[in-house]
Amino acid sequence: MSARNNRANKAEARERIRLERERQAKKEKTRRQLTVAGATVAVLALAGGIGYAVMQANEPSHWDEAKNATVTAPKNTEGPDGTTVIIGKPSAKQTLELYEDSRCPVCATFEQQLGDTLKKDVDAGKYKIKYVGATFLDGQDGEGSKNALSSLGAALDVSPEAFTEFKAALYSKEFHPEESKDKFADDSYILEIADSVPELKNNAEFKKDVEKGTFDAWAMKMSKTFDDSGVEGTPTLRMNGKKLTAEGTENPPMTVEQFNAAYEKVLKG
Repeated sequence: MSARNNRANKAEARERIRLERERQAKKEKTRRQLTVAGATVAVLALAGGIGYAVMQANEPSHWDEAKNATVTAPKNTEGPDGTTVIIGKPSAKQTLELYEDSRCPVCATFEQQLGDTLKKDVDAGKYKIKYVGATFLDGQDGEGSKNALSSLGAALDVSPEAFTEFKAALYSKEFHPEESKDKFADDSYILEIADSVPELKNNAEFKKDVEKGTFDAWAMKMSKTFDDSGVEGTPTLRMNGKKLTAEGTENPPMTVEQFNAAYEKVLKG
Protein backbone atom coordinates (compact mmCIF):
# COMPACT_ATOMS: atom_id res chain seq x y z
CA MET A 1 0.00 0.00 0.00
CA SER A 2 1.35 3.45 -0.97
CA ALA A 3 2.03 6.07 1.64
CA ARG A 4 -0.65 8.23 -0.02
CA ASN A 5 -3.31 5.56 0.29
CA ASN A 6 -2.29 4.90 3.88
CA ARG A 7 -2.65 8.61 4.74
CA ALA A 8 -6.02 8.75 2.98
CA ASN A 9 -7.31 5.73 4.88
CA LYS A 10 -6.20 7.22 8.17
CA ALA A 11 -7.88 10.55 7.30
CA GLU A 12 -11.12 8.77 6.44
CA ALA A 13 -10.96 6.85 9.69
CA ARG A 14 -10.44 10.03 11.71
CA GLU A 15 -13.36 11.68 9.88
CA ARG A 16 -15.62 8.73 10.64
CA ILE A 17 -14.64 8.90 14.31
CA ARG A 18 -15.27 12.67 14.40
CA LEU A 19 -18.68 12.30 12.79
CA GLU A 20 -19.58 9.47 15.18
CA ARG A 21 -18.54 11.58 18.16
CA GLU A 22 -20.63 14.50 16.91
CA ARG A 23 -23.62 12.18 16.42
CA GLN A 24 -23.22 10.79 19.95
CA ALA A 25 -22.81 14.31 21.38
CA LYS A 26 -26.00 15.48 19.69
CA LYS A 27 -27.81 12.39 20.92
CA GLU A 28 -26.63 12.98 24.49
CA LYS A 29 -27.58 16.66 24.30
CA THR A 30 -31.07 15.77 23.07
CA ARG A 31 -31.40 13.19 25.88
CA ARG A 32 -30.40 15.76 28.52
CA GLN A 33 -32.83 18.31 27.09
CA LEU A 34 -35.65 15.79 27.18
CA THR A 35 -34.75 14.80 30.74
CA VAL A 36 -34.69 18.42 31.91
CA ALA A 37 -37.92 19.16 30.09
CA GLY A 38 -39.58 16.11 31.60
CA ALA A 39 -38.39 17.05 35.08
CA THR A 40 -39.64 20.60 34.57
CA VAL A 41 -43.06 19.33 33.50
CA ALA A 42 -43.16 17.00 36.49
CA VAL A 43 -42.22 19.82 38.87
CA LEU A 44 -44.79 22.11 37.31
CA ALA A 45 -47.41 19.39 37.51
CA LEU A 46 -46.55 18.73 41.14
CA ALA A 47 -46.59 22.43 41.94
CA GLY A 48 -49.88 22.77 40.11
CA GLY A 49 -51.29 19.82 42.02
CA ILE A 50 -50.12 21.23 45.34
CA GLY A 51 -51.48 24.64 44.39
CA TYR A 52 -54.84 23.14 43.48
CA ALA A 53 -54.92 21.12 46.69
CA VAL A 54 -54.10 24.21 48.76
CA MET A 55 -56.72 26.19 46.89
CA GLN A 56 -59.27 23.45 47.49
CA ALA A 57 -58.32 23.27 51.17
CA ASN A 58 -58.84 27.01 51.46
CA GLU A 59 -62.25 26.83 49.82
CA PRO A 60 -64.97 27.33 52.46
CA SER A 61 -66.95 24.20 53.21
CA HIS A 62 -70.71 24.03 52.94
CA TRP A 63 -70.96 24.40 56.72
CA ASP A 64 -68.62 27.40 56.73
CA GLU A 65 -70.88 29.03 54.17
CA ALA A 66 -73.92 28.12 56.26
CA LYS A 67 -72.54 30.19 59.15
CA ASN A 68 -73.17 33.35 57.16
CA ALA A 69 -76.19 32.23 55.17
CA THR A 70 -79.70 33.57 55.64
CA VAL A 71 -81.36 31.61 58.42
CA THR A 72 -84.60 29.73 57.93
CA ALA A 73 -85.78 29.07 61.46
CA PRO A 74 -87.97 26.03 62.20
CA LYS A 75 -91.48 26.52 63.45
CA ASN A 76 -91.92 26.25 67.22
CA THR A 77 -88.84 28.37 67.96
CA GLU A 78 -88.31 31.81 69.46
CA GLY A 79 -85.67 34.52 69.71
CA PRO A 80 -83.01 35.73 67.25
CA ASP A 81 -82.68 33.27 64.35
CA GLY A 82 -85.04 30.90 66.16
CA THR A 83 -82.27 29.63 68.44
CA THR A 84 -84.49 29.56 71.54
CA VAL A 85 -86.11 26.13 71.65
CA ILE A 86 -88.55 25.57 74.52
CA ILE A 87 -90.24 22.19 74.88
CA GLY A 88 -93.12 21.91 77.33
CA LYS A 89 -96.06 23.79 78.72
CA PRO A 90 -95.70 27.59 78.73
CA SER A 91 -97.30 27.59 82.20
CA ALA A 92 -94.43 25.56 83.69
CA LYS A 93 -92.65 27.83 86.16
CA GLN A 94 -89.25 26.14 86.03
CA THR A 95 -86.99 25.84 82.99
CA LEU A 96 -84.40 23.11 82.68
CA GLU A 97 -81.61 24.07 80.30
CA LEU A 98 -80.28 21.03 78.45
CA TYR A 99 -77.03 21.25 76.46
CA GLU A 100 -76.25 18.30 74.18
CA ASP A 101 -74.15 17.29 71.16
CA SER A 102 -75.80 14.63 69.02
CA ARG A 103 -72.57 12.62 68.63
CA CYS A 104 -71.84 12.68 72.37
CA PRO A 105 -71.81 9.13 73.81
CA VAL A 106 -72.45 10.39 77.35
CA CYS A 107 -75.46 12.33 76.05
CA ALA A 108 -76.71 9.07 74.54
CA THR A 109 -76.37 7.30 77.90
CA PHE A 110 -78.07 10.22 79.65
CA GLU A 111 -81.02 10.16 77.22
CA GLN A 112 -81.36 6.40 77.45
CA GLN A 113 -81.37 6.54 81.25
CA LEU A 114 -83.34 9.74 81.84
CA GLY A 115 -85.20 10.59 78.63
CA ASP A 116 -88.46 9.03 79.75
CA THR A 117 -88.28 10.75 83.14
CA LEU A 118 -87.72 14.16 81.56
CA LYS A 119 -90.59 13.59 79.14
CA LYS A 120 -92.99 12.63 81.94
CA ASP A 121 -91.98 15.66 84.01
CA VAL A 122 -92.40 17.98 81.03
CA ASP A 123 -95.79 16.50 80.12
CA ALA A 124 -96.87 16.98 83.75
CA GLY A 125 -95.83 20.63 83.67
CA LYS A 126 -93.17 20.14 86.35
CA TYR A 127 -90.76 22.17 84.21
CA LYS A 128 -90.12 22.97 80.57
CA ILE A 129 -86.90 22.26 78.71
CA LYS A 130 -84.76 24.81 76.93
CA TYR A 131 -82.70 22.83 74.42
CA VAL A 132 -79.31 24.06 73.20
CA GLY A 133 -77.56 21.97 70.55
CA ALA A 134 -73.78 21.77 70.11
CA THR A 135 -71.57 20.59 67.24
CA PHE A 136 -68.07 20.70 68.76
CA LEU A 137 -67.57 16.92 68.44
CA ASP A 138 -67.35 17.30 64.68
CA GLY A 139 -63.87 18.74 65.23
CA GLN A 140 -62.08 19.71 62.03
CA ASP A 141 -63.51 17.20 59.61
CA GLY A 142 -66.77 15.76 60.95
CA GLU A 143 -70.28 16.72 59.91
CA GLY A 144 -72.52 14.40 61.91
CA SER A 145 -73.30 16.73 64.81
CA LYS A 146 -74.13 19.57 62.44
CA ASN A 147 -76.25 17.40 60.16
CA ALA A 148 -78.11 15.85 63.10
CA LEU A 149 -78.77 19.29 64.58
CA SER A 150 -80.12 20.53 61.24
CA SER A 151 -82.33 17.42 61.10
CA LEU A 152 -83.59 18.13 64.60
CA GLY A 153 -84.61 21.52 63.25
CA ALA A 154 -86.54 19.76 60.48
CA ALA A 155 -88.29 17.60 63.10
CA LEU A 156 -89.08 20.65 65.23
CA ASP A 157 -90.60 22.26 62.16
CA VAL A 158 -93.06 19.34 62.11
CA SER A 159 -93.91 19.54 65.83
CA PRO A 160 -92.32 19.68 69.30
CA GLU A 161 -93.46 16.09 69.82
CA ALA A 162 -91.70 14.95 66.63
CA PHE A 163 -88.58 16.78 67.82
CA THR A 164 -88.63 15.02 71.20
CA GLU A 165 -89.20 11.57 69.70
CA PHE A 166 -86.61 12.05 66.98
CA LYS A 167 -84.01 13.23 69.50
CA ALA A 168 -84.71 10.14 71.60
CA ALA A 169 -84.26 7.97 68.50
CA LEU A 170 -80.93 9.62 67.63
CA TYR A 171 -79.63 8.77 71.11
CA SER A 172 -81.14 5.29 71.28
CA LYS A 173 -79.06 2.12 71.62
CA GLU A 174 -80.40 1.04 68.25
CA PHE A 175 -79.20 4.04 66.27
CA HIS A 176 -76.55 6.02 68.14
CA PRO A 177 -73.14 5.34 66.56
CA GLU A 178 -69.75 5.22 68.20
CA GLU A 179 -68.29 8.70 68.60
CA SER A 180 -65.53 7.87 66.08
CA LYS A 181 -68.08 7.00 63.38
CA ASP A 182 -69.61 9.99 61.63
CA LYS A 183 -72.80 8.20 60.62
CA PHE A 184 -75.09 11.16 61.31
CA ALA A 185 -73.41 12.94 58.38
CA ASP A 186 -75.27 10.57 56.04
CA ASP A 187 -78.78 11.83 55.19
CA SER A 188 -79.93 8.30 54.36
CA TYR A 189 -79.05 7.19 57.91
CA ILE A 190 -80.85 10.20 59.39
CA LEU A 191 -83.94 9.28 57.37
CA GLU A 192 -83.67 5.66 58.47
CA ILE A 193 -83.77 6.83 62.10
CA ALA A 194 -86.66 9.18 61.33
CA ASP A 195 -88.69 6.26 60.01
CA SER A 196 -88.97 5.08 63.64
CA VAL A 197 -90.90 8.25 64.49
CA PRO A 198 -94.57 8.06 63.34
CA GLU A 199 -94.84 11.79 62.52
CA LEU A 200 -91.69 11.68 60.41
CA LYS A 201 -92.10 8.34 58.64
CA ASN A 202 -92.86 8.95 54.95
CA ASN A 203 -93.06 12.68 55.71
CA ALA A 204 -92.11 14.23 52.35
CA GLU A 205 -91.58 17.73 53.76
CA PHE A 206 -89.26 16.49 56.49
CA LYS A 207 -87.32 14.40 53.96
CA LYS A 208 -86.95 17.40 51.67
CA ASP A 209 -85.72 19.62 54.51
CA VAL A 210 -83.13 17.02 55.56
CA GLU A 211 -81.79 16.43 52.05
CA LYS A 212 -81.91 20.09 51.05
CA GLY A 213 -80.37 21.28 54.31
CA THR A 214 -83.16 23.78 54.91
CA PHE A 215 -82.10 24.32 58.51
CA ASP A 216 -78.31 24.10 58.11
CA ALA A 217 -77.81 27.83 58.73
CA TRP A 218 -80.10 27.59 61.77
CA ALA A 219 -78.01 24.70 63.09
CA MET A 220 -74.86 26.81 62.85
CA LYS A 221 -76.55 29.68 64.73
CA MET A 222 -77.70 27.24 67.39
CA SER A 223 -74.16 25.87 67.63
CA LYS A 224 -72.86 29.40 68.18
CA THR A 225 -75.44 29.85 70.94
CA PHE A 226 -73.86 26.86 72.66
CA ASP A 227 -70.34 28.22 72.08
CA ASP A 228 -71.34 31.55 73.62
CA SER A 229 -73.04 29.94 76.64
CA GLY A 230 -69.87 29.22 78.59
CA VAL A 231 -70.82 25.54 78.87
CA GLU A 232 -67.71 23.39 78.43
CA GLY A 233 -69.10 19.90 77.91
CA THR A 234 -72.16 17.80 77.21
CA PRO A 235 -74.52 16.84 78.61
CA THR A 236 -74.91 19.84 80.88
CA LEU A 237 -78.08 20.62 82.84
CA ARG A 238 -78.85 23.97 84.44
CA MET A 239 -81.87 25.28 86.32
CA ASN A 240 -82.29 28.75 87.73
CA GLY A 241 -78.73 29.43 86.59
CA LYS A 242 -77.37 26.55 88.67
CA LYS A 243 -75.72 23.45 87.28
CA LEU A 244 -77.33 20.12 88.13
CA THR A 245 -74.74 17.53 89.14
CA ALA A 246 -74.62 14.12 90.75
CA GLU A 247 -74.10 14.46 94.51
CA GLY A 248 -70.46 14.97 95.43
CA THR A 249 -69.29 15.38 91.81
CA GLU A 250 -69.18 17.87 88.97
CA ASN A 251 -70.67 15.28 86.62
CA PRO A 252 -74.22 15.40 85.25
CA PRO A 253 -76.77 13.15 86.95
CA MET A 254 -76.98 9.85 85.07
CA THR A 255 -79.72 8.06 87.00
CA VAL A 256 -83.26 9.01 87.95
CA GLU A 257 -82.27 9.11 91.62
CA GLN A 258 -79.30 11.40 90.96
CA PHE A 259 -81.39 13.70 88.78
CA ASN A 260 -84.26 14.00 91.27
CA ALA A 261 -81.81 14.72 94.12
CA ALA A 262 -80.01 17.40 92.08
CA TYR A 263 -83.32 18.93 90.98
CA GLU A 264 -84.68 19.15 94.54
CA LYS A 265 -81.41 20.61 95.77
CA VAL A 266 -81.53 23.41 93.21
CA LEU A 267 -85.18 24.18 94.00
CA LYS A 268 -84.34 24.52 97.68
CA GLY A 269 -81.57 26.94 96.76
